[in-house]
Amino acid sequence: MNVTIIDPLQGDFPEVIEEYLQHGNMKCIAFNRRGTLLAAGCSDGSCVIWDFETRGIAKELRDKDCVAPITSVCWSKYGHHILASATDRSLTLWEVKSAEKIARVTLQQTTLLVRLHPGSCSPSICLACPLSSAPILVDLNTGSSTVLPVSVSDSGNGAPPHPRNKFSDGSPPYTPTAATFSKNGDLIFVGNSKGEILIVDFKSTRVHGMIPILGGSIVRNIVFSRNGQYLLTNSNDRVIRVYENLLPQKNAVSTLEAMSSSVDELQGIEKLKAVGSKCLVLQREFQDAVTKIQWKAPCFSGDGEWVVGASATKGEHKIYIWDRSGYLAKILEGPKEALIDLAWHPVRPLVVSVSIAGLVYIWAKDYTENWSAFAPDFKELEENEEYVEREDEFDLVPETDEVKECEVNEDVEVDVLTVEKDSAFSDSDASQEELCFLTAVPSPDVLEQQDKYLGSSTKVEESPHSGSPLSVDAAQNDLAMLPSSSPADAAGNSAAEEAAGMSSLKRRRKPSAKGLELQAEQVRKPLKKGKTSGKNLKSKNKLKDEQYTNGSLLDDDVTDEGM
Repeated sequence: MNVTIIDPLQGDFPEVIEEYLQHGNMKCIAFNRRGTLLAAGCSDGSCVIWDFETRGIAKELRDKDCVAPITSVCWSKYGHHILASATDRSLTLWEVKSAEKIARVTLQQTTLLVRLHPGSCSPSICLACPLSSAPILVDLNTGSSTVLPVSVSDSGNGAPPHPRNKFSDGSPPYTPTAATFSKNGDLIFVGNSKGEILIVDFKSTRVHGMIPILGGSIVRNIVFSRNGQYLLTNSNDRVIRVYENLLPQKNAVSTLEAMSSSVDELQGIEKLKAVGSKCLVLQREFQDAVTKIQWKAPCFSGDGEWVVGASATKGEHKIYIWDRSGYLAKILEGPKEALIDLAWHPVRPLVVSVSIAGLVYIWAKDYTENWSAFAPDFKELEENEEYVEREDEFDLVPETDEVKECEVNEDVEVDVLTVEKDSAFSDSDASQEELCFLTAVPSPDVLEQQDKYLGSSTKVEESPHSGSPLSVDAAQNDLAMLPSSSPADAAGNSAAEEAAGMSSLKRRRKPSAKGLELQAEQVRKPLKKGKTSGKNLKSKNKLKDEQYTNGSLLDDDVTDEGM
């Protein structure tokens, strides 16, 4: 049996920039559940949906009431809706197929992160993390909101935030708070500025458990893996922590209540900590021990085996990839542009990053083909060799040595209608109503000279350490604007540009209107006797016909002919 051509020891993570996407100034990105569509929020308030297979724009969602930059985008569970938050404090819910705005809600503060409830088919509830206040649950149909608890009092109950954004114990105002839904949406995990993870009931907003983080630093990000088995936190102490979730995927609230009743001898915060210790277990910490850099947009890979985080340093486009055991597998270095958002493809080893310049870079795996492992007797040849046939190579095999065919029962009915579950999706039984693809909008043709730099096939042929495509365009523009040193150089440059333009356009020069008119007049005009001999006249007319055909009739020839 043939073995795989790709070396399995290379690692299933991206390594180089495969290409980049460009459409306006993009700020944030999000994949749908299958990874077939990529949504990007732009600085002009619009949302662009890319067909990730063809790299073409499939839909553009634009609201005339919103012209502020988009801060976060989120897909619904089955991909029929998109929720976008903007800096004008608005939340807009879109229907993807018809590109219609379903709901628009304006909050009191700008939302940095927004997430739709993962358990509902028709989304109406979302989780919003404002700029400097507690996370809130927003009903998109009615516009009502519910503030989630971000701290726990000594009695063990979730304390509502102070009207002036201060804790009830008089501590300083808290910074942006991170929050996320569990896989089924029955729980909300909130990370506060005291370095604590609160487990909140979605329906009653009651705090069931608390997990203190070592160091007590502000929690900037909190993310679940796709299977809901692992939880990731990013704190201000420049450490990414991965916790294992011990709660069941279903009926997690009843499990928490049973845990709480089993520790009735404890009260207040101690009881919540005891319950929290049975829910989340710290597995690994990730940090750069040398530079101690701050992390941005950390997340899991689609299968949860890899942890990725981006450097928050200005002017750097670095992506760090670890395996879940803590080993640093790869550091990806992009152009000298700060990274503002990051997403891992749900089912493929691809990473998509957004630069501060508004470009979306697609990082893919650099496969190395190992043809020597194609078959046991396969050999690589440096050059062609003459093949010598063995004497019995093509002899007929006796019937006794033939492999016996497997007996197949042809009467058994084959089921061709049932769709087997995809291992990458635990709830793929409901995928029949999922929106996976959109019809791409055909883009107009671009001139060849522009297509040379900004064409639809945005392949980056340089190394991943090369500069941004915008810097390449800027260099070309600078060269085009350099003044010529002399009139001769200017004439030479114009002639070279004209030659380059003629070669790129690949057009054949046609005779001018004046040339066609003179050619017709020459045919009608009678020849004068005694001016030219017959032989010279014949050769001269033949030369003029060739000049007329090429469109290069000279004024001197016209003057001579009229004399």
